[in-house]
Amino acid sequence: MKGYNSMMVQTVAITVFALSLITDAPAQSTIPIGLVQPLTGAFAAAGTDVVNGAKIAADEINAKGGVLGKKVELITEDTKSNPTEAAAVTEKLIVRDKVPVLMGASASTATLAVMPKLMEYKVPMLVETSSSSKITTSGNPYIFRIAPPSEVEAVVFGKIVSRLGIKKADFLVVNNDWGRGTADEFSKILKDNGIAVGLVERMDQGAQDMSAQLVKLKGSGADTLFVTTAVEQLSLVLKQAASLGLNLRIISTGGSQNPDQLITNVGKAADGTWHLVFFAPWAPEATPDPAAAKTFVAEWNSRGLPFGGLTSSFRGYDGIRAITEAVKIAGKAEPEAIRAALWKVDILGLNGPIKFEKDGPKGQESGQSTPNVYLVKIDNGQVTVPKI
Repeated sequence: MKGYNSMMVQTVAITVFALSLITDAPAQSTIPIGLVQPLTGAFAAAGTDVVNGAKIAADEINAKGGVLGKKVELITEDTKSNPTEAAAVTEKLIVRDKVPVLMGASASTATLAVMPKLMEYKVPMLVETSSSSKITTSGNPYIFRIAPPSEVEAVVFGKIVSRLGIKKADFLVVNNDWGRGTADEFSKILKDNGIAVGLVERMDQGAQDMSAQLVKLKGSGADTLFVTTAVEQLSLVLKQAASLGLNLRIISTGGSQNPDQLITNVGKAADGTWHLVFFAPWAPEATPDPAAAKTFVAEWNSRGLPFGGLTSSFRGYDGIRAITEAVKIAGKAEPEAIRAALWKVDILGLNGPIKFEKDGPKGQESGQSTPNVYLVKIDNGQVTVPKI
């Protein structure tokens, strides 16, 4: 019996040792970062661009020796532009791949679906794109966002709106948290500036024909139409608006519209349209860090990637830089240490300082950074950055 007990102890010890090797192996060799992005579906273009931007950042960091002496490893999962799938792949990254930090999840609906998983497993996520106000006000201390929420975008736009001569505005928005939130926040700003708000029309995320909404908008008497959706659907809206003779100033919001891609997709139908973006690759000298912006644009071009993707890809680049800075500050790649260190991050991103301020209920605050916002215009097939 004594020999049996001794053998049992040895077996348990060997098993525990083996399991510890399996558990610790990934952390010993690399620092894994989980990317939760739409690579297929309605938001695939923006998600693919973000991943490509993240790869450039990781390559730069690894070329300089990595972080804490280890290489950064990006592990990407496709949300398929579906919130349920986003939550599922987030859990997979945390449980299977043992990532100590994530970046995601592009669309606001996807990020909101992911957030309970972050709370459950206590793993932080940097939000690079989603703009719904709920993301940072719902009381999730594992959220750190570098994209401006809809109200910040609206407030910044409010500083120049009086110079655009808008008398009455309508809205055509995708029917999700992003679109509805944008319509609400921009409506407030317009009304505060004495501008009338008319119709608010919605379209399903996968809708291909918006002619019914556009016909209603054509007869509303507004001079300006704000459109909020991804670049694929926005391209359809511009084509259909042109075919219906919709003579309105069109302003897109959200910062991921890829004006160059719009020019490619719809040609002259894009002329005269305005777009709120969060990075200005057409005028790197006007960005907060011109040297870094020029280097990033040059590397993007050298990889043969589409220039139009730069208005989304910078998010992935800045996101990985902010995450790895937090890992450096933490001194280890552990979720709680990284979460605490994100509050200490203070770097200059491609579109402004990345420094998180508290947002949300006391004791459960999320982190929110405030980037720059640019209003650009397409004229004669070229993206311009007019002085307003």
